[in-house]
Amino acid sequence: MKFHVNRDVFSEAVSFVVKLLPQRNPQPILAGVLIEATADGALSLSAFDYEASARTTIEAQIDESGTILVHGRLLNDIASRLPNAPIEIFTEEDGNVAVVCGPARFALASMPVEEYPAIPEVTGESGLVPGEDFATAISQVAFAASRDDVTPVLTGVQLAVSNNSLALVATDRYRVATRAIDWDGSQAEAQALVPARTLTEVGKTFSHGGNISIAFSGEADREIIAFTAGNKTVTSLLIKGNFPPVQRLFPEQTGHYSVVSTSELTEAIRRVALVLDRSAPLRFTFGPTEVTMDAAGGDQARATESVDATLTGGEEVTLGLNPQYLLEALGAVKSEFTRITFTSSDNANKLSPILVTAQTSVEEAANDNFKYLLQPNLLLR
Repeated sequence: MKFHVNRDVFSEAVSFVVKLLPQRNPQPILAGVLIEATADGALSLSAFDYEASARTTIEAQIDESGTILVHGRLLNDIASRLPNAPIEIFTEEDGNVAVVCGPARFALASMPVEEYPAIPEVTGESGLVPGEDFATAISQVAFAASRDDVTPVLTGVQLAVSNNSLALVATDRYRVATRAIDWDGSQAEAQALVPARTLTEVGKTFSHGGNISIAFSGEADREIIAFTAGNKTVTSLLIKGNFPPVQRLFPEQTGHYSVVSTSELTEAIRRVALVLDRSAPLRFTFGPTEVTMDAAGGDQARATESVDATLTGGEEVTLGLNPQYLLEALGAVKSEFTRITFTSSDNANKLSPILVTAQTSVEEAANDNFKYLLQPNLLLR
């Protein structure tokens, strides 16, 4: 095999396909990037670890068609540091792969192509979502997924298609984040539980790629989902299991709430939480004209701070919240103001969660339908 290719185009393609590869893989063959050169001038690069795959096709001058498999992260490191000149890649007589760019020359060991697994092919029905909206929705939801592999279903983000809407939902039992965006497709009903890590990379990669095609494919224990934009495709094996019905936890009535500046509350929480012991809750008092934070840590350290707020529909509320969880919610709101709604529960012995949503102003709610439910902590003082 032998081909010439633009350095920047090739480097970007290699970077894309290796992003989803795990840092450590028990099977060395899965650390490879498969490069296929065809006589029609198409150069395909792929990576696959049985759970997720990435594939892209770029233009190149193909002198001799063929297929090679080389170590992905090493190739990425080399491609990103090559001088500003066209790249020539070819197979040498000893079986190694030569990478030549200007005065730089590398010889890479070739991995056995015949041992590499087949890249998943997607044939299912698909729909379109706006790339920028989808990337924003992922950033607003995926962080709420669990990082504990003990309960695999909670490490994923549920994608649920219903008529003309695609809803994203994630939870780790202590909080729930959800956001819905427009869906344009022939499939009116579908659900998929996608690993949060994979979906986060999809959001970063396709955030400026125009419309994204989402296809559901496979069956039984090999159900997959595919995301395609332009010349790039990412597939992911779905997580098996029943995602908890967390949507029913969101309250219908939201008349008792406080509206506060997102940036002011964010900065105040970061300062006050400095004295808190690890995982300790932060005390919040939501009054008629301000919200006050009060923290007490070890070595008799204390901190208090208040920011302006507007309370509507009820009396002053005091509760304890995980400051990091609330900060992540404020980062996901993506609006100048935030509404914090106090919900009610039929169980008098259980603290009611707060509902975090976006506000375009003190008086007007945002229309992006982002919702974040957070369970308060028990205050012991």
